[in-house]
Amino acid sequence: MEQATPDPERQLQPAPLEPLGRSDAGLGVTVDEEAERAREEGSGGDTMTHNNFWLKKIEISVSEAEKRTGRNAMNMQETYTAYLIETRSVEHTDGQSVLTDSLWRRYSEFELLRNYLLVYYPHIVVPPLPEKRAEFVWHKLSADNMDPDFVERRRIGLENFLLRIASHPILCRDKIFYLFLTQEGNWKETVNETGFQLKADSRLKALNATFRVKNPDKRFTDLKHYSDELQSVISHLLRVRARVADRLYGVYKVHGNYGRVFSEWSAIEKEMGDGLQSAGHHMDVYASSIDDILEDEEHYADQLKEYLFYAEALRAVCRKHELMQYDLEIAAQDLASKKQQCEELATGTVRTFSLKGMTTKLFGQETPEQREARIKVLEEQINEGEQQLKSKNLEGREFVKNAWADIERFKEQKNRDLKEALISYAVMQISMCKKVGFGFNEDICIFRSTYKFL
Repeated sequence: MEQATPDPERQLQPAPLEPLGRSDAGLGVTVDEEAERAREEGSGGDTMTHNNFWLKKIEISVSEAEKRTGRNAMNMQETYTAYLIETRSVEHTDGQSVLTDSLWRRYSEFELLRNYLLVYYPHIVVPPLPEKRAEFVWHKLSADNMDPDFVERRRIGLENFLLRIASHPILCRDKIFYLFLTQEGNWKETVNETGFQLKADSRLKALNATFRVKNPDKRFTDLKHYSDELQSVISHLLRVRARVADRLYGVYKVHGNYGRVFSEWSAIEKEMGDGLQSAGHHMDVYASSIDDILEDEEHYADQLKEYLFYAEALRAVCRKHELMQYDLEIAAQDLASKKQQCEELATGTVRTFSLKGMTTKLFGQETPEQREARIKVLEEQINEGEQQLKSKNLEGREFVKNAWADIERFKEQKNRDLKEALISYAVMQISMCKKVGFGFNEDICIFRSTYKFL
């Protein structure tokens, strides 16, 4: 019997990152401690104990969207959408209810917040933003990003984005996130002062690491394949749903034409006019019901899109791991090279086809004093290299430990959310079929009575 392929979702026990020696030191660093250190680096080490508690005790909503006109960084006039964020405490202080705070944010500010979180929390599957422009649309939906229906769906998505962060055990503690909810003026300047752009990994460097890393971790490789498959499956599902929505919309609207025909026919038939008029009315009701049905379906499509974009967040974690693994391998190669040079100088053996060998042939042997000085320099570099390699090993082990803890949390969240969404979608379809079936039964009765009359 063929052995089943192990499920990468079950392989969640952290393992050493390094291809070299193992070290058990530093494994006591927890996710919270690592996140606290990253947050302090990005916010000047300011404590947030009170605010962390406050964030867990508030309600967050994006209650309104407003179309505005202003000037961009190039001093050119542009039209954009601003979103009203409201925060309200769910507790009472000294018997008094805390007033609701509100401020306006643009979509670009949400993007800035997420980019900051990606840099300072690379081991976390950072929640994605809703789409900036409509994707997987069918003909009735507008692809215009200023369309009111699209703006409303994006408003809901932005609110969900904030709630995802506020419910995350690490991200909710971040000071920049807290200021995003409470400080309208100079918030961008505060984010830029953290210097997160300078710490961001370049795409070219990440691509280079992807192709040149020699010892990739199989679990992260499997996770990357899993994210690719997740994106492929959800993309295919959304495309099929868009095609079905187009066809279903056409079928329902055809009945609207039948309704008009029956209504016009009832005007010239005296004895069966009432029956025809009633049949036409039911046809019209049936045709118009598709608008509400597809509007409800669009809500479930947006839930699927969220996990479509989550696939890229998973790949971001994999790319960071590949970069760390590549840097570790480069450090190990550099250390091995220096040790070999030191050994050659100490023993006096020189490889003929090396740079040192060619130099010796051209300029002669070094003096003992020169050789001793070089050995001393190399020994210092070796000591520094060993410390650096050990530090990278510990950093990598901490990353793997924390990353898999958050990936496990994400997968539990994904299974729960998609299960609820698909069950709700099935219930909606059953309700729709019952409603449509009841309407058809009435139409059939009317047609039978009309047929008997004829």
